[in-house]
This record gives sequence, structure tokens and C-alpha cells, in this order.
Amino acid sequence: MLQSSPLLCNTGCGAAEGAVCAEDSGLSFRPCLQHSSVCVLVSIHRKLPEHTCVRNMAEKACWEYQGDPERPALLVQFANGRIQTPENIKFTLYKNNANEERILRAKTKRLNYVGKNFTPEALKSSSLCRYYVGVRNKETGKMQVFDAEQYSMQPIIEKSSTEDRPVKDTSEPEYKSYREKIDALIEAFGTNKQKRALSSRKMNKVETAIITQEVTKAADEIIEKRGTEDLLQEVVIRKEELWYSPFLPQCYASAKTQEDVYKFDELISPEEYAVLENVAAAFKNITPEELQEKVDKQEYSSYVLKELQDIKHAKDIDRQARALWYIELLMKICQSKTLKRKELFALGCPGIIVSKIMKNFTANTIKNEIVLNRITSTMKCKIMSHVVALALHVSDFSVDLTLLQRDLKLRETRVLEIAKAMRLRISSRYVFNTISSSERHKFGALELPLPIYKPNFGNRRKK
Repeated sequence: MLQSSPLLCNTGCGAAEGAVCAEDSGLSFRPCLQHSSVCVLVSIHRKLPEHTCVRNMAEKACWEYQGDPERPALLVQFANGRIQTPENIKFTLYKNNANEERILRAKTKRLNYVGKNFTPEALKSSSLCRYYVGVRNKETGKMQVFDAEQYSMQPIIEKSSTEDRPVKDTSEPEYKSYREKIDALIEAFGTNKQKRALSSRKMNKVETAIITQEVTKAADEIIEKRGTEDLLQEVVIRKEELWYSPFLPQCYASAKTQEDVYKFDELISPEEYAVLENVAAAFKNITPEELQEKVDKQEYSSYVLKELQDIKHAKDIDRQARALWYIELLMKICQSKTLKRKELFALGCPGIIVSKIMKNFTANTIKNEIVLNRITSTMKCKIMSHVVALALHVSDFSVDLTLLQRDLKLRETRVLEIAKAMRLRISSRYVFNTISSSERHKFGALELPLPIYKPNFGNRRKK
């Protein structure tokens, strides 16, 4: 075999040991090791002549180039050693007509091998040298030289049969999330504590498909039992309840009676109602002369004074008096910026009422390391909503909002927005202050079914 880069060695010429020379070829030779063939060193810059003769003291040999670069001889080298039965190997060569890429396949009883001439190693080897194969006739001393191409044959490890191969689960995507990769690392290399935590988390995990199936099944059962119309109505009610602010009294939109929409027992609890008996006795037993004196001095709010004029005609005078006293208390604290417990005690409030007012209608702020109970604008809206809810029970579920707005000293737009949020129907009519004068007031009425409240978010002016 002859090579041409940088100096190639061939050990198949069969010359005897000793000095050798080349005639008319420009080649140089050197003796090989003892009992070996002659090595021919060919420079990469010299082309091998078609007829080259080599001579020593005993005999003369001639080389004749018979090769074809387009159809080189195939030299194979198996990566896992020499094949014991080379006569049983079946070779198949695949060639790409568009380029010079070739694939050689060798098939044996045990393994299959494949070699390519376009791998990085093969390309590097082909760019540095060329390979030749020489066939020498011992009788004539002539050697025919052919082009050659070397292939490194690598074994093909075939997978198991289809029957033994596990079926791939196509329901799960091949892509793994970061969490799944971490879990796989914990399963392989994690500590016992990490593995126990992972196992516990997997046991508590419920598959999304199972949840979806159960929810769908439950929804179908509910639809069959209750019907579509009832469910749609319930959805509308639930959506409406989402708009309710935590600063508004609890509204029961599905109530059958007006009294149950804003329950009186939730506005004034039974315990609070019991302790109001003594403080509300002045309202219950008020005389016309005392009432006129209160009107002249304007000791109470306009709404409370107006309702006190008709308290003797109420169905439950005791309940009316206690509700009016509580409304008057809320209106007074609404005028303050800060509130102290001693101020409430000075107004004659029982202790349970004081605790409720300080907890539900004030906001704690810190100023100069002192905790202050402030009546913020949000708390004023909350006070207003509770006053309206109590006034509905006092005024037969129709409230003069203009009168309450003046007593609480709030803007009319804010009062109307609170009334709409409480699902009241807003109307306006004239109210006579004296015999000769009248003015237009806004009224809020609680009527069933309750109107749908739509927050007025989109009508705000852009500054």
C-alpha cells in the first residue's frame, strides 16, 4: 500500500535487505528492518510515475499504476478488532451521486458494521494523504498499483425487537419542565429526606384530567337537577354580589321580603339592642314640647327630628326609638376627624356600643408614636351605608337621601352612588319645607326584585 502525505510507507514489495535505488524516478529508498519488505517513501510533492522500477543487487521489480480515482479499492479496518471469519462478511456500498459521499456496510452473523468517508476523522485523514493498493506478481516481479479509500468500520448496536420494546406514552410531551428535571435528579441522587418529600408531594398531587372529569360530571348532575334557568339566575346573583364592597352592610339579594334584604339583627345585634333600652328612653317618651325645644336648638339631625315627629304612630315605638338613637350616634361621629373612647362614653354610649364603633367605624393610624382612631373618607362611606340601611327600617323602606346627605355633610354624588350600590331605586320629588316653599329631594326605595347595580367606573373624567 502506498501513501503520499507527508511520506507514505509500503511494506509489500518483497525486496531483500540492503541498499536500494530507483532508476529515473526521483524516489529515495531505505532498507527496512531485518526479514521485512522494502519501505518506499514517497514525497507529497512528487507524483508516482506510471512505470517505476526498483532494483537491488539480486533482482529488479517494476510498478505499474492501474488505478482509477473514481473507483478506488476499499480498505476496511474494524474498530473492535480483526474478524475471525472474513470470508463470511457481506459488504454493501452506498454512493451519493450528487457528491463523493459513500457509506460502506458490512454484515456478519453476529454484528453489522458501518463506515463513512464523510465523518470528521475520515475527512481529516483524506485531506492529509492518499491511499494505494499494490498487487505484486512474484514470477514477473511486476506490481500493479491501484487507488484506495480507507473506511473505519463501527459496530451497529441494534435495539431490541418491537415485542420487547416498551410502548412509548404519547400522551405526555417529551419536553420536561424545570420542576420535572429537578424531581428526576432527586429520584436519582437525592437524599432520603428529599425523596420522602418528593414522594409525599406526588401522592398529594391530583391530576388535572381527573379534576376536569369530576367537575364536568358534577356540573352535568347539577344541571339535570336544577335546570338551566335557575343556574343562570344564580350566576347573575353571584356576579352582582362580587361588586359588593366590604364597607357595605351584608345584602341578601335573594330575600323574599324587604326586611330580610338588610337584616336588622345584623345592623344592631340583639346584645346591642338590649343595652340601648335606657339611652333610647328619651326618644321613646319625648313630648311635643321637648321635641319643639330640640328643633329650635337643633340638637339632633334633621332626619332624626323629622322621624321623631311621627314616632307615636310607629308600629314598634321601642324599636323605632333605639334605631333613631343609633342613627344619631353614627351621624355625630361622622362629623369628627378622630375619635376617642371617652368621647363616646360622654355621649352616654354603653361599653359594647363603644367597642363596636371603635372597631368597625375607625381606622388606626400612628402619629408621633401615638395610635389615633381616625374617621377616614372610606369610614364615612361605611357609616353612610349603615345609616341608610337602618333608615330603611325606620322610614318604611323609602329614605330621603337629600336629608341624610346634608346631615352627614357628604357630596350628593357619593351618597347616590352608595345608594345605588345598596340596590336602591333612586327617584326625586318635591318636599315642602313650609307652606309656601318646596324643594326637590332624592329618595331611595328598597323594592323587590332588586335592580342590578353597575359600577360607574367608565364615566370618570381624565385629568
